[in-house]
Amino acid sequence: MTRVLTIDNLRLRRGAREVLRGVTLSVDRGELVALMGLSGGGKTTVLRAVTALEPFDAGTIDVDGVTLAAGSTAPRTTLRELRRRVGMVFQLHYLFEHLTALDNVTLAPLHVARAARADAEARALTLLDTLGVAHRKHAYPRELSGGEAQRVAIARAMAMEPPLLLMDEPTASLDPARRGELGRTLRELTHGGRTLVVTTHDDDFARDFATRVIVLAEGEVVEQGDARSVLTNPQHPATRALLQQTGTADGA
Repeated sequence: MTRVLTIDNLRLRRGAREVLRGVTLSVDRGELVALMGLSGGGKTTVLRAVTALEPFDAGTIDVDGVTLAAGSTAPRTTLRELRRRVGMVFQLHYLFEHLTALDNVTLAPLHVARAARADAEARALTLLDTLGVAHRKHAYPRELSGGEAQRVAIARAMAMEPPLLLMDEPTASLDPARRGELGRTLRELTHGGRTLVVTTHDDDFARDFATRVIVLAEGEVVEQGDARSVLTNPQHPATRALLQQTGTADGA
């Protein structure tokens, strides 16, 4: 398998608190990995470090050949290459309210990749169609449902065709039916060679759709493995605590 993401001994401190304490993990092409753990465990911080939105104090991150080192902000050339390799879908979407769905998706290709408008729009329409929201291309974010906005945000993150897609709590605002639709969509993306890392508290979603689970607790990886195996027969107290919080008993 081709390695898309490698994190080695990642450490990050905020004041006196060490948020990440030597996180080490890897993700291969075509995987859908659920990064799980109780609130405050460091899941979102890991995603922010991978996208160079937050500097870290020690360790290295490699995203499909682009390496981020600890300490100072990455050079502009490194950041430019990183943006081509990783897309991020935030929990609150952060679509630009003054732009239509289509314009949100074409923004980066036009202004970062300097693509021709016709090419950018054709690619955007293909993505929106794949995600089932092409009919909403002229709608503004305020006119979209939560599920539609989520899919437009995914299309925007994929517009630069990155091999790695990160998503922060994508099911947080979705009802069970929409959650299932999103899960099936994400699995289809992996079948096309896309790699996804998703933070989630939703053990049902992870069990149904993730190929692997990585559990963080107090800034460390404490358990990982096949999603169904880990979530059905958790070995670490932190995993059991997570399942108890979400109402899933051991062996469920």
